[in-house]
Amino acid sequence: MYPGRRLQLVPKMSNPLIILVDGDACPVKEEIFKVCFRYNVPAVLVANSWLRIPRHELLTMKVVSDGFDAADDYIADEANGRSIVITSDILLADRCLKVGACVLSPTGKPFTEDSIGAAIATRAIMNDLRGSGDQQGGGGPAPFSKGDRSRFLSVLDETIVRMQRLT
Repeated sequence: MYPGRRLQLVPKMSNPLIILVDGDACPVKEEIFKVCFRYNVPAVLVANSWLRIPRHELLTMKVVSDGFDAADDYIADEANGRSIVITSDILLADRCLKVGACVLSPTGKPFTEDSIGAAIATRAIMNDLRGSGDQQGGGGPAPFSKGDRSRFLSVLDETIVRMQRLT
């Protein structure tokens, strides 16, 4: 030991687990808050305008400019291998997967390296069909259900437990 110097302990986890939420249209914010409190995991809600969230040290609201993809850019820049990203945006999911983040849709469907290519291709086909006016039937995604909410809670819970075991 050197005189005048204190021994500094390096924390076990220098990069803590965090949840990043694409907050503008997220239907599961309350569920995310409950899980954050249960596991003591911080969450950052990112949106183009202020969202009402509970006052709690684990929750942060990040308001970004209303520029195109500003929220997506912020989330993608902050995401890493210790992040859980909650979004229904397929292109944002792809960006976050590329930096090692776990990505979940609000319905509880995990985006993975294996599934993201097909999701991007389907998105492109649907955009082309809408642009040409050839799309018949449909009308967007199915309404958000209690089953979706329950599945999301279960998958988020499992994801946090799995990621905490890796530390």
